[in-house]
Amino acid sequence: MASRHPITAVPRDTDRSVREQLDRILASATFKQVDRLKRFLSFIVLESIGGRRTELKEYVIGVHVFDKEPSFDPRTDPIVRVQARRLRAKLVRYYQEDGRSDEVIIDLPKGGYAPVIKPRETAVVAKRSISAALVSQNTVSVLPFVNHGGGVELDAFCLGVREEIIHNLAQFPNLRTLALDDATGKADTAMIVSGSVRASGTRLRIAAQLVDTASRCYLWSESIDADTADLFGAQERVARAIVQRLETEFTDGPRPSGRRPIENLAAHNLYLQGRYHLSQRSEEGLLKALEFFGKALAEDAQYAPAHSGLADAYGLCNHYGVMGPSEVWTKAASSAATAVMLDDESGEAHTSLAHVKSTQDWDWLGSEREFRRAISLNPRNATAHHWYAASCLAPLGRLDEALDEMLVAQSLDPVSAIVASDVAAVHFYRRDFQTALERCDHTIELNPHFAAAYWMLGLVQEQLKDFDESEAAFQRAVHLSPNMPRVHGALGRTFALSGRQAQALEVLAKLEAFAKQRYVSPMEFAWIHFALDQAEQGFRWLAKAAEDRAFELIHLNVDPRFDPLRDDRRFGAIRTRLGLG
Repeated sequence: MASRHPITAVPRDTDRSVREQLDRILASATFKQVDRLKRFLSFIVLESIGGRRTELKEYVIGVHVFDKEPSFDPRTDPIVRVQARRLRAKLVRYYQEDGRSDEVIIDLPKGGYAPVIKPRETAVVAKRSISAALVSQNTVSVLPFVNHGGGVELDAFCLGVREEIIHNLAQFPNLRTLALDDATGKADTAMIVSGSVRASGTRLRIAAQLVDTASRCYLWSESIDADTADLFGAQERVARAIVQRLETEFTDGPRPSGRRPIENLAAHNLYLQGRYHLSQRSEEGLLKALEFFGKALAEDAQYAPAHSGLADAYGLCNHYGVMGPSEVWTKAASSAATAVMLDDESGEAHTSLAHVKSTQDWDWLGSEREFRRAISLNPRNATAHHWYAASCLAPLGRLDEALDEMLVAQSLDPVSAIVASDVAAVHFYRRDFQTALERCDHTIELNPHFAAAYWMLGLVQEQLKDFDESEAAFQRAVHLSPNMPRVHGALGRTFALSGRQAQALEVLAKLEAFAKQRYVSPMEFAWIHFALDQAEQGFRWLAKAAEDRAFELIHLNVDPRFDPLRDDRRFGAIRTRLGLG
């Protein structure tokens, strides 16, 4: 549905300075690709300067900005509250970065929707914030090589080295190569190639480095010796060394997995539909994924990818509370083993087996071995990097490695909402809650109807003790996935932590009613009882969760929600049982 208030139609006849400031914000890099927030900001600013500040209520904004129907009820769908928090954060970031010298400040104070517009009191140049904005991992910049005392005759050689590198990198269709004159543009690129040349008589030493712009860490460095009689050969060797280092990351497409080429296109198409539904991470999507993988196997019972997909779907059905462990354990393990048996050279099959070993068997060494095998077979399989990070490295407390792998997954699949959400989860485990918030915002921008993003957002806000915001996020998740126990359990926990015991008990009763009809993870009950300071009941449910091998338990060493329990011997016993003691 088209916006009722297009952001491009900003009149300029009155309050010129405010309107110009609004235009400046809307056109900024900070607000790039956040059209919903642009509509939100434009609406409230124009309504405010038009004398309608008192009319800026949740219902009005929901209908006019977010295209809600007249029956919209903000009490059951808190989309406006959730998006208002995102808008506040974006405005803060804008004035720290793009607008750090702007003279007009537009602010959205917490607790209302009428903006505050005021002149900047002092000219402050704020320190640039640490931004977790996505960097395109498929972009590399090549800086000029530095001539260290070799005389002007080596300037041409340095230029030739750079041109040879750019020429060689151009062979990768998935890689954007930028030639920068200096490092000022590095924020727009994932990596920088730089280097230097030194001369001693007729001998040259060329040093080349590859730098990760996000962490400012050297990813690779190498020096090459050459003779001035073979300048072209030296340039080619430097370029070849860099290309070889990047080749596994940027070659177009996966390695052949292949013992069996695609022979049955009907099975393959059904399999692709299954993968699409699996990526939604909703109850309906997971069940549809099972259906499509089953149809693919009906077409070709020996089609390994469909067995792999079936294993993943069964595992995720348990993780998201759609099915109980007794329904999925054997099926997931059997399907993963069958996929590997049918195609031992499939990175996808080994990824499925690795996921079973970590989430069901708690076999951390076996899981890591399988994940490494999967990635070696197909380095461009985003799911392999994603699950290696989320279900193996993070549980083991190797959070730096987990973040690296998760960012690789995101570079390979930049439009995946679940990968983006799990990037936020790793920052959450690292207790970097502000970056986690930014990553949640990015996920919501990718897919504003993705319930898991709001669930993750609620967890972060809860750790910041901003319970009004966490409630709004969880309510939004409930609105989007009303049948998923996990989002109800999270809402009940926030009620308990914020002192609303009656509402927390209502959620417990709702979960008990759910449990009479379907599987509900014991963790949902445990979280609420612990938040109500009912430790005995909480640990009883936690023990039951260990019996069920509940998915959330694999993160008990890193999830901040477990922090209050760490000194209890019963918690230590469960850690030992998982092999994480």
